[in-house]
Amino acid sequence: MDLSVVLKGQTCDLHLKNPVLTASGTFGYGLEFASYGRLATLGGIVVKGLSLSPREGNPCPRIVETTAGMLNAVGLQNDGVECFCRQKLPRLPWRETAIIANIYATSPEEFGELAARLDGEEGVAAIEVNVSCPNVKQGGVLFGQDPTLAATVTAAVRRNAPHKHVMVKLSPNVTDIALMARSVEDAGADSISCINTLLGMAVDVRSRRPRLANVVGGLSGPAIKPVALRCVWQAARAVSIPIVGLGGIVSADDALEFILAGASAVQIGTANFMDPAAAFNLVDELPAACRRLEVPSLSQLRGSLVI
Repeated sequence: MDLSVVLKGQTCDLHLKNPVLTASGTFGYGLEFASYGRLATLGGIVVKGLSLSPREGNPCPRIVETTAGMLNAVGLQNDGVECFCRQKLPRLPWRETAIIANIYATSPEEFGELAARLDGEEGVAAIEVNVSCPNVKQGGVLFGQDPTLAATVTAAVRRNAPHKHVMVKLSPNVTDIALMARSVEDAGADSISCINTLLGMAVDVRSRRPRLANVVGGLSGPAIKPVALRCVWQAARAVSIPIVGLGGIVSADDALEFILAGASAVQIGTANFMDPAAAFNLVDELPAACRRLEVPSLSQLRGSLVI
């Protein structure tokens, strides 16, 4: 069965050998998982969030297991974009599998600078823009919670990376996900990935203290799958650009649910913590899952949810 997918963008298309990608922040730079499967078999690798300069992240504890999921407040710890381009990217199978650079910044100008640096890297197939971060110039308001700010960031990345597919990762912590989707589409996004984590917290009854040093963190895992499916369905109905779905996917059937709701591809996140081979296994399991449904191609399934 041919599982290849083309995310047809407004400016640049993204070609994937299959619809299984890894989610940023859950798969390191990809190299860390090479002993669990052949990286080149994946549809794409979304590397951990990159900033202009290296970041140490938040103090520990910063990961907490929860019912059917986990909370994280890692704080986007990374080695910086220069280290990635010089030391990590050349060791990834970018000629065989799409490498997608997730970027993080605190101003539209920084986003633009990151995009410009990555635009010249042959091994980077796409840029995923994390708008779930604070705009320091406007008192810390999150870019992803304001359609105007999200559009401003998207436009800055689009302008500075004219040769790359631009994917914008939307936050579920908004009132209207469809409005956010339309705003980044209008600003030049080639595709949308949704969702990022939900804001949550955990409490230790014995110590009477938060279980995360940062107090609050991002909730991910199977617990958020219903929210993620709803967001993908709403976003897919609102825009014409492709949607990449993520949030609680641990099986082939989970992935197919997102495709039914309108996603063209999926990302595997928290499942990588549960089983480091999860993404590789999903690639192997998808053909059999499609055959059980008597679906000859994913395109026949995509967006075919009966309402």
